Amino acid sequence: MVSKKIDKFATYAFYFMAGIVFLILIYLFTWLFLKGYKHLSWSFLTEKSSITGNGGGIGIQLFNTLYIALITMGVSVPIALGAAIYLHEYAANSRFKQLTIMMVEIISSLSSIVVGLFGMLVFVLYFNLKFSVISGALALGIINLPLLLSNFESALASADPLQKQAGLALGLTKWEVITKVTLPSVIPSIITGLILALGRVVGEAATLIFTAGQSAPALDFSNWNPLNISSPLNVNRQAETLAVHIWKVSSEGRIDNSDLFLSASSLVLLVMILIINGLLRTLAFYYEKKMATK
Repeated sequence: MVSKKIDKFATYAFYFMAGIVFLILIYLFTWLFLKGYKHLSWSFLTEKSSITGNGGGIGIQLFNTLYIALITMGVSVPIALGAAIYLHEYAANSRFKQLTIMMVEIISSLSSIVVGLFGMLVFVLYFNLKFSVISGALALGIINLPLLLSNFESALASADPLQKQAGLALGLTKWEVITKVTLPSVIPSIITGLILALGRVVGEAATLIFTAGQSAPALDFSNWNPLNISSPLNVNRQAETLAVHIWKVSSEGRIDNSDLFLSASSLVLLVMILIINGLLRTLAFYYEKKMATK
C-alpha cells in the first residue's frame, strides 16, 4: 500500500516538473512573440542590417548562422562518429579510451569564451585564417566534438548485442557488422545527438565573437563562386551570426526601439532552432518506423 502511494506521488512529481519546464518554454516563446511580432516582416528577414535607425534586417545574419552551422557539423560529425566507433568497438576498456574520455570531459567543461579565445589565438592569428567563416566553424567544432562523441558512443552502446552476434555468426566482418547492422539500428539515437549539437551551434555567440567576427559584409547572392569574397559561400569572409548580432545590438544600443528588434530577432532564432529540431525528429521518427516494418 505504501509503495503504491510512493509510486503515485513520484509520478505526479515528475508530471509537475515536466509541466514547469513546458510552461517556462511556453512563457518564453509567448513573451518574445507578443513583444517582437510587430517588428517581423519579409524585409526584416531578408534585408541587410544597419547600425543606426531601425536596425535594418537580419537576412545576412540568418544565412551566416545556417552556413557556419552546416560547416561545423560537416567537420565535427565525421570525426566524432569515427572516434565513437573506434572507442566503443575497438578500444573498449582500454587505457586509451579512459584517457580520451577524460580529455573529452575537460574540453566539455571549458566555457565558450575560453574556446573562443583559443580559436582566435590558433585559427585567427597563428594559422592566419583571420576572422572568418572557417575560423568560427573550426572553433565551434571544438565545442561540438565532446557533445557529439558522448552522444554517438551512447547510441552505439544501445545497439542490440544479439544482432551483432548474429551478423558475426553469418560470416560478416566486424566492419560490415558496424556499417550494416549497428549503425542503421541506432540512427534515431544519432539524430538525437545531432539535434542537441545543432541547437548549441545555432545559439552560440561568445565563441564566434572571437573567431567569425562581429560584422556582416554585404553578400552578392547571385554570385556562388566560393573564391569570390562577396560570395555567400566564401569561407574567408567575416560572418556575424544572428546570435552575435543580438549580443552586439543589445550591448551597443544604437538603434531605435532596440527592445523590439531584439525580441523579434530572438523569436526568429528560437523558431529556427525549433524548425531544425522538428525536421530532424521527423526524420528520426520515419526512419525508426521504416526500420520497424522490415
